[in-house]
Amino acid sequence: MQRRSRLVVAVLATILAVSAGCTVPSFAPNGSGEARRAPSSSSSAQAGTADWRPCPEVPQQLVGQGAPGMTYDCADVEVPRDWNNSGSGETYSISLIRIRSSKQQGRTGSLLINPGGPGGSGVETAVYLSFGEAFGGLPAEVTNKFDVIGFDPRGVGRSDPVKCISPADQDASFAAPPDPASLEQFNQLVELNKRIATSCGSKYGDQLPLFSTEQAARDMDSLRKAVGDDKLTYLGFSYGTLLGATYAQLFPQNVRAMVLDGAVDPKENFVEGSESQAKGFERAFTNFTNWCKATADKCPIAPDARKAVTDAISSAATKPVAGSDGRQATSGWIFVAVISSLYTESGWAKLAGAIAQLKEGNARGVFSLADQYAERKPDGTYSNLFDANLAVNCADTDDAPTLDEIRRLQGEWRAKYPLFGGALAVGMLPCAVWPGKRDPYPAGPAKDAPPIVVVGTTGDPATPYENTADLASMLGVGHVLTWEGEGHTAYPSTPCIVNAVDAYLIDLKVPQEGLRCPAK
Repeated sequence: MQRRSRLVVAVLATILAVSAGCTVPSFAPNGSGEARRAPSSSSSAQAGTADWRPCPEVPQQLVGQGAPGMTYDCADVEVPRDWNNSGSGETYSISLIRIRSSKQQGRTGSLLINPGGPGGSGVETAVYLSFGEAFGGLPAEVTNKFDVIGFDPRGVGRSDPVKCISPADQDASFAAPPDPASLEQFNQLVELNKRIATSCGSKYGDQLPLFSTEQAARDMDSLRKAVGDDKLTYLGFSYGTLLGATYAQLFPQNVRAMVLDGAVDPKENFVEGSESQAKGFERAFTNFTNWCKATADKCPIAPDARKAVTDAISSAATKPVAGSDGRQATSGWIFVAVISSLYTESGWAKLAGAIAQLKEGNARGVFSLADQYAERKPDGTYSNLFDANLAVNCADTDDAPTLDEIRRLQGEWRAKYPLFGGALAVGMLPCAVWPGKRDPYPAGPAKDAPPIVVVGTTGDPATPYENTADLASMLGVGHVLTWEGEGHTAYPSTPCIVNAVDAYLIDLKVPQEGLRCPAK
């Protein structure tokens, strides 16, 4: 079975973990996010091109080496801080990487990539994908025709990153009970989220709504011009499907080809999107427990994996196991480990092993899974993944429920989705107390755009499969491609998916209507 593997899966499982509207509890150099002054008229970025410079140090820092036959160049492109007031002279700097194969012939153009999040680094993802099919990366057929362009959206990674949550508050957020039963516990979580919101509001103030998806989508058209393409070719995963769909609505005639893998449904309101995720994760967890029952030799918590996990969460509420770094494996950290494991089918065995180890008093596996998801470093600091995720999601959301409504939904959803319902309801707290103004994205057709391929995975936990047809229908030009597999997103997985997507990206051949690719 050809699957995304080894190098790329370990990274993308984290980057793709946080999808649009994500209500799961809440890579980059430190940055203040302060606005930059626009460059002079002589600047190459201002003139519509990127001033590329060799940057082999980027793959060296991430992987220890560059991919054979690939060159790496970086650039920074200045964009207006506020596209509604582009004459102000204030800008953000968007960081790009261009990866080019020495075997490239008959170049078609650039392939712009966004890994999702919001908060995932496209610069880093492009590096991982450059290592080719042997490591779960992009096929040679694609890299032979396209420059691969990774970019960090505004507020993310290397692009004036948002950073406003302290490591202590990050730890507290992940460690907190995922589904607080008592009103006292619930109110403690409310106060934690208010403290985080106040910190972000104090630091960024009027900038908060400027981290919205629509602003970032407008940045993408500047990037298209900066890399010299008349029309955009785009590959977006998870939240990247929302970013791509927003671009297609704003600039339909500037689209050459667009693959949206792991669809977000822009028509869902905040509550609907959160419940959709609760349903998706519950279904994926059930698939995990069925796998345990069917392959007990690979699952040390078989035959009743659901009971083993829920017992571990319940026990941790009163008797958490201590980790080697002094942290307690609370119910919150265990829940984060469960979330982390469901993004790839390969994570199932890791979860089973981690829960079995926990029962023996060893929390190493739980913290390994949780820290991968949270992007928590060994020194206790975090990347800005969740800072950016919070800023973007809340800027996009103008219909967050009240605290009383969240408390009511917590009980209702717990009854429907036992492990994830209450937690996903509580996960709406951050945007319910967010201080900034809001800038919701559009949700309508991409009139006059060419065919857009929307890829869905039947076992996807974070962007449930039902979203696929909904997004395709909303755009009006969408064509559904289905992978009957497990985990979050599909490309590049099996040869069926790879062949269909590559033919579209390279030759604009739209997949056969209704094409369903088998899991293996």
